Amino acid sequence: MDWFPLLNSLRIAAISTVVIFFTGIFAAYYIAKLPPVLKGILDVVLTLPLVLPPTVVGYLLLRLLGPTRPLGAFILEHFGTKMVMTWWSAIFATVVVAFPLMFRTARGAFEAFDRDLADAGRTLGLSNTWIFWHVRMPACRQGILAGAVLAFARALGEYGATSMIAGYTPGRTATISTTVYQLWRTNNDALALRWVLVNIAISAVVLMAVNLLERRNKNSRRKAVG
Repeated sequence: MDWFPLLNSLRIAAISTVVIFFTGIFAAYYIAKLPPVLKGILDVVLTLPLVLPPTVVGYLLLRLLGPTRPLGAFILEHFGTKMVMTWWSAIFATVVVAFPLMFRTARGAFEAFDRDLADAGRTLGLSNTWIFWHVRMPACRQGILAGAVLAFARALGEYGATSMIAGYTPGRTATISTTVYQLWRTNNDALALRWVLVNIAISAVVLMAVNLLERRNKNSRRKAVG
């Protein structure tokens, strides 16, 4: 059994999660401060990939990064790098598709944060940066970590957009999801079932981690109230 699809899926999901973690926190924190109208517009735009079919996201990415498209052609001409049909091309797809999970979870955590704690820090002469990393982030860490875990799980299982922008090449771009489809298409049900079981096992572990984080978050809130 070739384990490349698993390793490739894990590295794509891991890199995507790191990108999503910081961009999601940044977007959630600063968009929360904007006027309601602008905040609502940006919220719709950033959350849209969550409800769009993944194939639509993949199509839009191809329109943007394809070798005959302005951006893709520019990068190919000046840097000699093709932006599609490589293993790391899937990172673009997974970041776009999984970003809304991190964004909305982090936004909810920040909105639930007690602003009196930040105001108290400012009266003590603490900077906003210090308050963010030492007060706000620790208070919201359970929700933020849950968002990161969900984003990782979504990136790990993404198929539609990934298959369109990265394709399926054994040993090069194959992921768990694309491998299952190709094995099913070639009537190799036994091996496809093995990969399905691997995916189910990973997903179960991820969901257990999310439930654990949620339980800790509830316990922390009860202690704070008590």
